[in-house]
Amino acid sequence: MSDDMISVLVHDHNEVKELFQQIEQATDADTRRTLADRVTAELVRHSVAEEMYLYPSARDVLPNGDQLADQEIEEHAEAEQLLKQWEGMDGDDPQFMAIFRQMSSAVLEHIEEEEGQLFPELRQHLSGEQMEELGGKIEQAKKIVPTRPHPSAPDTPPLNKLLGPGAGLVDRIRDKLSGRSTG
Repeated sequence: MSDDMISVLVHDHNEVKELFQQIEQATDADTRRTLADRVTAELVRHSVAEEMYLYPSARDVLPNGDQLADQEIEEHAEAEQLLKQWEGMDGDDPQFMAIFRQMSSAVLEHIEEEEGQLFPELRQHLSGEQMEELGGKIEQAKKIVPTRPHPSAPDTPPLNKLLGPGAGLVDRIRDKLSGRSTG
């Protein structure tokens, strides 16, 4: 039996918040860069899985689902642009922490919106069985989706479901070859 979709996503949110705190507390450039790679991989995996399953579910069952999903996807795109800028920076780059703070602020606001509005609405409209099925799908998706930001990649079905695993495979090969920490 898998966790339900919201439990899986809230767990991800908590992991990201913890990584944000570790980055804030890191005192050396290498540690900051390693943590940045981990948080980037986690955010990308999480975002792509949400775009594959959470937002389509919201569109299907919520009266304002299209509007909510569009807003959330737009927020993902903004964060992904910042992650792309941040990806190539050394941990001691003068802009490293500025980009981090801008990105983390946007992500934390996004988390509050999801947990405060979207998740409670979905709990009212989806059965426990549907929520568990979606939780399992999200867990499986996170194993194959990209680990690096791809701002120009499709963010809605069906193209994201078709192209995401291929980009994920390429990212994982690059991560392995470069020794990049992804969590």
